[in-house]
Amino acid sequence: MPLPAWAASMVKNGGLGLVALTYVGVDYLRHLTPSWHARLQPALWVILILASLTRFLKYPHWNSEIRSAIPFIASMLFLLSAFLFEVLSVRFVTAVLGIGWHRATSPLPDTGQWLLLALNEKLPHVVVEVLRARIISLHHYLMLFVMLAFSVLFNSVKAPGLGLGARYMFTMAVGRLLRVVSFVSTILPAVRPWCVSARYRLPSHPHPWAQKYYVPYASDAGAISELVQRDMANADVGDYIKDYRPDWGSMSFLINFLRPTRTDGSWYSLLKRASGGCNDLLYSGHMLVAVLTAMAWTEAYGGWTSAILWMLVIHSAQREIRERNHYSVDCVVAIYVAILLWKMTGFIWSPKDTSLIRKLAKYEKIHSQLNRAIKDSDMDEVMKLLKEVESAGQQRQSFTEQSIQIFAYITIVFTISIVILAFIVTSDG
Repeated sequence: MPLPAWAASMVKNGGLGLVALTYVGVDYLRHLTPSWHARLQPALWVILILASLTRFLKYPHWNSEIRSAIPFIASMLFLLSAFLFEVLSVRFVTAVLGIGWHRATSPLPDTGQWLLLALNEKLPHVVVEVLRARIISLHHYLMLFVMLAFSVLFNSVKAPGLGLGARYMFTMAVGRLLRVVSFVSTILPAVRPWCVSARYRLPSHPHPWAQKYYVPYASDAGAISELVQRDMANADVGDYIKDYRPDWGSMSFLINFLRPTRTDGSWYSLLKRASGGCNDLLYSGHMLVAVLTAMAWTEAYGGWTSAILWMLVIHSAQREIRERNHYSVDCVVAIYVAILLWKMTGFIWSPKDTSLIRKLAKYEKIHSQLNRAIKDSDMDEVMKLLKEVESAGQQRQSFTEQSIQIFAYITIVFTISIVILAFIVTSDG
């Protein structure tokens, strides 16, 4: 059953933005009135799910969604692989220098942090409290994108929604891999020096690699000068302190990267307990998610809510710096990397109307025939040619009604499950 004209107009021209801001506002009630939050948030979830369920069987673009299913699944597997590689890399850069290095190494100077502290002294107290407020977090950005993708059911965003999801996940995966390359290349000290002691069980001494290639040259200017001249590790480090090496069978190669202790158990149980890193990870994963969501929203939906969303992204960036989750450079780099990556992946999904492009291409082909038919006053031929132009902009119905219904049910169950899982396992970024 189609929506009334007024309702369809509201959804297409601002209703989605209102729903998104309502979701963020209701969730912020957890900090103001937890009792109201406990009532309103489940009710809002139920309304959103029911609204989607009432529309998905009557959705007219299932053919496009089926064609996008394989890129969507491939992008999801690519993203999961990127997350696994990131988990291994986070553990490596945290463990390689040992817990003693983390305790002894001071954070780097950060002019962005200084600026925010100076503003705290200059700005009105109410403004500072707004800047400190935890208005929007990682799971909010994920939920806003889910709303955006599901809004194809209400014709707010160009179909296919799975195509938009594929582009989002593919771009995210590339961004996570580039992030791993960045923070593995140069290990930076934590912004929160106490983090490792509270979150990790690690050997106190550096890995033998670091004992040979880093420790002798960490502060001795003479040793560094000789290293530069000879371009060879030449310091005598004596006998290396040995690491504990459990029997992990064919996965024993991971020991050098994960550096387990005697209480860690198997490699699988160690990775299951993985969480965000403690030393600084350039660039910010939280900001990558935030900016990709804002880019997708701006390109696919636009409108006044895009401006508000970008303001929330900037608010998130200054909070990441203010709360010492990241250095300023991490947020700055994440913003421009995410923007550039999103611009480069338009081949997966684009808001442009491809049907119009196909119509124009067909018109170019039959242009001379159409002119000839008009000159001959052959209206039947004119109508036939115009129908060909119109049909060129339409996708062929290449799937049966039954297969479409089965795919629709599978898609709705699968995507809702993935959304819930994503909120659970990505709570720490």
